[in-house]
Amino acid sequence: MKFREDEAEEFRALLRDLLEDPKAAEMKNFIQHGKVTTWSHCYSVARISFLLARRLHLRRINERELVRAAFLHDYFLYDWHARGDRLHGYHHPDIAANNAVRDFDLTSREENIIRSHMWPLTFRHFPKSIEALLVSITDKIVSIRETLFRRNR
Repeated sequence: MKFREDEAEEFRALLRDLLEDPKAAEMKNFIQHGKVTTWSHCYSVARISFLLARRLHLRRINERELVRAAFLHDYFLYDWHARGDRLHGYHHPDIAANNAVRDFDLTSREENIIRSHMWPLTFRHFPKSIEALLVSITDKIVSIRETLFRRNR
C-alpha cells in the first residue's frame, strides 16, 4: 500500500514530533521481527493503519491518535529475544503503554490503543475505538509479513 501525493506529508506531519524525539529513536536499537527494528515495525504499523483508514474512508477516525499510538504500540525499549521471555506477547502492551505515558503526552484513547493492540491475546484490555481495532489488526498483518519475509516494507 502506497501513499498518494498529499498523504505522505500529512502522515509525517501527524508523527513529526515522535519521529524527531530521541526517546522514540531508542526503538531503533532493538529487533522486533526477523531483521526489522522495533522502530521500523512501529512505523510500518502506523503507516499502514493510516492508509487503511484512508482507503476504507473511515471519516470519523482521529488520525492523529491513530498514527501516534500505532507508532508507540511497541515502545517497550528492550530486546525481548535476549530475555527469553515466552510471555512477552501478554505483558509488553502494558510496558509499552506505561513507557509511552511516562515519556509522551497521550490521550486516553492513545493509551487504550497501545494497551489493547494484542487483543484478544490480552483479553483484559480490549479495543474501545475503531482506531484501537485497526491498530490491533494492522499489527498482526505487519508482524506476519515481517516474520515470514524478514523485511520491513
